Amino acid sequence: MSVDTVKQRERAQQIALFRYQLICPALEPGLSTKQRGRVVRAIADREHDGPFGGRVRYSRESLDRWIRRYRAGGFEGLCPSPREPGTRIDTGVFELAAGLKRENPARTVAQVARILRSSTGWSPSETTLLRHFHRLDLMVPGGAGPAVFGRFEAADCNERWVGDALHGPRVAGRKTYLFAFLDDHSRVAVGYRFGFAEDTVRLAAALQPALGSRGVPGSVYVDNGSAFVDNWLLRACAVLGIRLVHSRPGQPQGRGKIERWFRSVRDQFLVEIDDSTADQIRDTGMTPAGALLELNGLFTAWVEASYHHVHSETGQSPLQRWTDGWQRAGRSPAMPTPADLTEAFLWSEQRVVTRTATVSLHGNTYQVQAGLVGRKVELVFSPFDLETLRVRYDGRDHGPAVPHRITRHTHPKARPETPEPATTPRTGIDYLALVAQDHQQQISADQKINYHTLYPGELPGQLSIDDALADLNGNDGNDGNDGNDGNDDGQAVAR
Repeated sequence: MSVDTVKQRERAQQIALFRYQLICPALEPGLSTKQRGRVVRAIADREHDGPFGGRVRYSRESLDRWIRRYRAGGFEGLCPSPREPGTRIDTGVFELAAGLKRENPARTVAQVARILRSSTGWSPSETTLLRHFHRLDLMVPGGAGPAVFGRFEAADCNERWVGDALHGPRVAGRKTYLFAFLDDHSRVAVGYRFGFAEDTVRLAAALQPALGSRGVPGSVYVDNGSAFVDNWLLRACAVLGIRLVHSRPGQPQGRGKIERWFRSVRDQFLVEIDDSTADQIRDTGMTPAGALLELNGLFTAWVEASYHHVHSETGQSPLQRWTDGWQRAGRSPAMPTPADLTEAFLWSEQRVVTRTATVSLHGNTYQVQAGLVGRKVELVFSPFDLETLRVRYDGRDHGPAVPHRITRHTHPKARPETPEPATTPRTGIDYLALVAQDHQQQISADQKINYHTLYPGELPGQLSIDDALADLNGNDGNDGNDGNDGNDDGQAVAR
C-alpha cells in the first residue's frame, strides 16, 4: 500500500468525523420530519470550521445525503469515495457560473448548478462550484447586523453539559489545572478534578467519573483548547452517542454559566489556597501527589458544602433542581454500561499491517493475524497499558495484538502525575578531595622525584660547592692579590 493511499484514508477518516459532528443534531431519534428539516436548514444556513481549516458552508442536499449515508452504512458511509481522475472542465463554464453568482448573490450553489444544466445541458458538481466560488470570494454573506445573544438554558437535566479548564495554584512548585463540567439546566457540578497538566488524560479523569455517576448527556459544549479538540474526546462521545459541540474561536458566548462558576471558584476557594514549593511539601512529610490529592479533597468539600446553595436565578440549589428535573421528566438519567464506559475511554490509532504480519505503535512491535497483511487496521488500547491491544478491521474484532518487542509501556501523552523522583540524601564524601589528599601523602612519603638519583655524587678530583665558595671568599679578603692571582685562583677552581 502506497504512502499516498494511507494519507488518503486518514484524510477520509477525518472528513467522516467532521461530517458526523455536523449532522449529529439531525440524528436525534425523537425529531419529527418537520423538526429535522428545520435543524438541517439551520445547519445549512451557518458557516462551519472545516476539518482542515477555513470556513465552509454546506447545502441542505449535501446534509440530507450524508444523513442517508449514515443511516445506510453507519460511520463508514460518511467517508468520501476515492477520487478518480476526470476530464478537465472548460473555463467558460466556470466563468458563466461566476457570472450567475455575481448577478444574484442570493443564489445558492445548487441553484447555479440547476441554471447551468438548463442552459448548457451540463453542470459541474456542486462541490466543485462551491470551491470555485470560495476562491473568488463569492460566498461572503451580505452585510448582517451585530449578533444578538439571548440568555439560554437547557430545558431538561443532562440535555447539555458545559466544560472548560481553569488555571489553579502551584502545588509543590508545579502548576495545576482544573477541568470541570456543569449541567446547563441545574448548574450541578457533575465532574471536576485538579491535575498537574492540561491534557487529555487529566480531562478524562474529570469526565469519566461524571459520566459514571450522573449519566450520559445529550451534548457537551466546550471550547477549542488542545485537550477538547483531541480525537480521543470525539471518539468517546461517538461511542456513547454524545454530540460534541465546540464554540467558535473568539466567541465564548454560551459558556457563561461555567465562566461565572469559575469566578466563584477563584473568589471563594482559590483565594484561600497558597502556592507551595517542593521544599515546603517535603517539610510537611507529604509527596506532591499527596498534596494534589488533598487539594482535590478540599475542592470536593467546597463544592458539596458551599457551592450547592440556593441559586439567585433559579431560586433552588443545584442538587434540588437536579432532583426536581428528573422527577418532572418521570425518568432517571441514562447510565452507561461498564462495558460502554470502558470502550469510550480507550484510545485508538490506525496502522498498516506489514508483510511480516506485524504493526508498530510508538516504538513497540506487535504480531497480528496473517490475513490482515497489507490492510489498515485499528488498534484499540488503554493509554496506560501498551502491552494489551485489540485489533479491529472493517468493524470486526480480530483478537489481541501479541507483543513482539516492547520499548514503551505507556502512551507518550499519558504522562503520570507523580513528581520527579526524590533526591537521594548526600553522603558527604568528596571522592576527588580524598584522591588529592592521598596524592599529597605519596609525595611526602615516597618522594616521587628522587633528586639524589639524578645527581649521584662528585666526580674524582672535583671540588665541592662548599670548597669552591670558601676559596672565593678567602681570595676576596686578600688585599695584596693582583689580577694574576685572581686568574690563578680561577684556574685552580677550574682544575
